[in-house]
Formats: sequence, structure tokens, C-alpha cells
Amino acid sequence: KDIEYIRSLYYNKVEYARFSSSLGKYVGYTEYGLKQADYFNSQASILAGLRATKETVCKPNIDSD
Repeated sequence: KDIEYIRSLYYNKVEYARFSSSLGKYVGYTEYGLKQADYFNSQASILAGLRATKETVCKPNIDSD
């Protein structure tokens, strides 16, 4: 339960949006990032895929680290 999958989006070395599995949605950090986060959060298939990534990639590799 203490594992978190994070996917950060950058442009010109500035993080503009981030998906956090603990929140289950994207959060925007710039004006553009807020718009992108709103769009991504409105797409159920995008969010479902990212939520599944934690289960399929992170959890099976817990013991290997």
C-alpha cells in the first residue's frame, strides 16, 4: 500500500503535469498543465490504463528490489 506510481510530463525541463496513483488522476502545475490534466482526467481509458500500470509493473517487482 506504500507503493506509488508517478508519471510526470515535462516540457523544456519544466514539469507541467503529473499522474499519481495515490490520487488516481492527473494534477497540473502550469496553465498548460491544468488544461492537459483536465483533458486526461476526462478520459476514463487513459486513467484506467495508468491505474493498471501500478498493478502490472510495480507490484510484481516489489520483491526484486
